[in-house]
Amino acid sequence: MTEADAKSADLSALRIDREKKTAPPGSRKKWLYLLWLLLPVILYLAYQTLLKRAAPSVRVQTGIAQLVTGSEASAELVATGYVVAQRKAAVSSKATGRLEKLNVEEGDRVQAGEILAQLENSDIKANLDLAIANLKSARADSLEAALNFYRQTELLKTGATTQDVVDVATAKYQAMIANVEAMQAAVKAAEVALENTVIRAPFAGTVLTKEADEGEMVAPFASSSSSRGSVVTIADMKSLEVEADVSESNIYKVKLNQPCEIILDAYPNFRYQGYVKKIVPTADRSRATVLTKVAFKNLDDRVLPEMSARVNFLPMERNSEEVTQPVLAVPKSALTMRDNQKVVFKVVGEYVQMTPVEIGRELGSVTEIKSGLQKGDKVVLSPAGNMKSGDRIKLTD
Repeated sequence: MTEADAKSADLSALRIDREKKTAPPGSRKKWLYLLWLLLPVILYLAYQTLLKRAAPSVRVQTGIAQLVTGSEASAELVATGYVVAQRKAAVSSKATGRLEKLNVEEGDRVQAGEILAQLENSDIKANLDLAIANLKSARADSLEAALNFYRQTELLKTGATTQDVVDVATAKYQAMIANVEAMQAAVKAAEVALENTVIRAPFAGTVLTKEADEGEMVAPFASSSSSRGSVVTIADMKSLEVEADVSESNIYKVKLNQPCEIILDAYPNFRYQGYVKKIVPTADRSRATVLTKVAFKNLDDRVLPEMSARVNFLPMERNSEEVTQPVLAVPKSALTMRDNQKVVFKVVGEYVQMTPVEIGRELGSVTEIKSGLQKGDKVVLSPAGNMKSGDRIKLTD
C-alpha cells in the first residue's frame, strides 16, 4: 500500500456518518418521567396482590347452579312435609290392671273389633259370678213375694184377710221387683267391667307400634312411671296423606283439588300423583306457615307414616311445553341482600365475586334464577354479612 492510500484510509475513518440516526436529546427524560408515573401504580398493584395472598381465607360451603327439569320446573310452589295417617289411635284399656296377653306385633293387620290384648280379670269374673248369683236370689225372693201378694188378694175377696195384710204384701212385692232390677244392673256393670279388660281394635288398620309388653301394668291415663297408658298404636293405612307446611306468603298459590306431585325421600325416583284435599283454616304463628293436606291418588304399600316428602304444587291447567322447559336454580341459602338487591357470591378460583341476580319461583329448597348466573356456576352457601367481592375463601370438606 502506498503512502497516499494510507492517508486516504485514515481520512475515511474520520468522516461523520450522516445516515446514522441518533436519539433526540429529550427522549431519555420522557421515558424516565413515564417510569416515575407508572411506578406508584405498579407498587399499588403489587401491594394489593400481596395483601390478598396474605389475607386469611374464609371457610365456606358451596352449591352449584343447576337446571331443574320436569314437573319441578313447572311447579308453582314446592313444599316439604310428612306422611301422616288421618285415622290413627293409641289403643288403651279403660280398666287398670296387669297385661296378661298381647295378641299382635308391629306390622300386623287387624279388623275392627278384633281382640288385641287382655288384662288379668279373674277378680272381675268373680264379681260377675257374684252378681249373677245375687240376681238369681233376688228373682227367687221376687217370686215368693208375688205368690204371697196374689194369695192375699184372693183372701181379701173372701174376707179371710184384711186390707192391711194385702198392703204389706203389695209393698214387699214391689220391693222385690226393684231388687231384681238392681241385681240385673249389677250383672250388667260386672259384664262391662269384664269387657273393659279386653282391648279391641276400634277400626281396621295396621299395628304401628307396641307400647306395652305382657306382665306390665296398664292404666287409662298412665298415672305412674311404671304403668303404660296405651298398649298399641294402630293406623288406617288407607287414610295416609302428606301434611305440608306452606309459607303464608305463598298460600295464595294453593287451591283445593289442585294437582300435585309427591316425592318421598325414601324413593326419590318415583312420583306419586295427588291433589290438595284440605287447607287448614289457621296459621302457625311461630313458623308463619299454613298446614296443607295432600291426598294420594296412587297409594301403595311403600308409603309409610312419618315418611318425609316433597310436594310439587302443579298448575291447575298444565302446559306440556312449560313442563319440559328446564329452569336454572340455586339453593335458597346462597341468596342474600346487598343494597336492597338479591345477590349471590360466585366462586372464582380462590376468591368470590358478588353477582346480582334476578330470582323467580321458590321450588322447595332451591330458587329459580332468571338472570345473573349460568349452569355450573359455584356459589357460596349462607355467606357472611361482611363478605364482599375479592374475599379469599377455602372450601370445607
